[in-house]
Amino acid sequence: MDRKNSIELLIEKIKELKKSPVSRKVDERIREFVELNRKDSREWFKELAFCILTANYSAEGGIRIQQTLGDCFLTCSKEELAEGLRRLGHRFPEARAEYIVLARRYSSALKEILTGIGNPFLMREWLVKNVKGIGYKEASHFLRNIGYFDLAILDYHILDLLEKHGIVKRPRSMSRKKYLEIEGILASIAEKTGLKPGVLDLYLWYMETGKVLK
Repeated sequence: MDRKNSIELLIEKIKELKKSPVSRKVDERIREFVELNRKDSREWFKELAFCILTANYSAEGGIRIQQTLGDCFLTCSKEELAEGLRRLGHRFPEARAEYIVLARRYSSALKEILTGIGNPFLMREWLVKNVKGIGYKEASHFLRNIGYFDLAILDYHILDLLEKHGIVKRPRSMSRKKYLEIEGILASIAEKTGLKPGVLDLYLWYMETGKVLK
């Protein structure tokens, strides 16, 4: 099957999911993201810390840690945070604690900085440039979770699904150029399904994992 037909098949599967009970779970997540968008910089920073944790780690593990540590992202010393991450089973407790503590320089002004930039694609560029431990996937994940839905989140579940459908070949490494190329494909699919890329991600994630997480 050629790529065009593969894309059409995937689009039909997504349209069917939109008619299923999964759509209610997706809508619930979207409401949570919109609600977080209204909150202050400290809450945005805690979500940024969660997205730092999910790099090369599971979303479920990151959610568990975020629920347990919460304000520790803002207040604990690097050593205390690393110990908490280690106790909760994170693969890289020292490095992630360092990244979160370094990012605290923006914790009180994060919302002001990003809303001042305005364009979510330029927000992503700022995050990648200024926050250690944040790449295009993590920045896109964070921005989606605070209510900006125009970006694609190219984690391994999404890349595996696209490869299984014969739409893209999973790259060995993800350059900025390759990320934007695959994001463009997903943006086209999203448009044909009447979804934003960040919402499409929730359906694709469900197709691959059977779950609708953040």
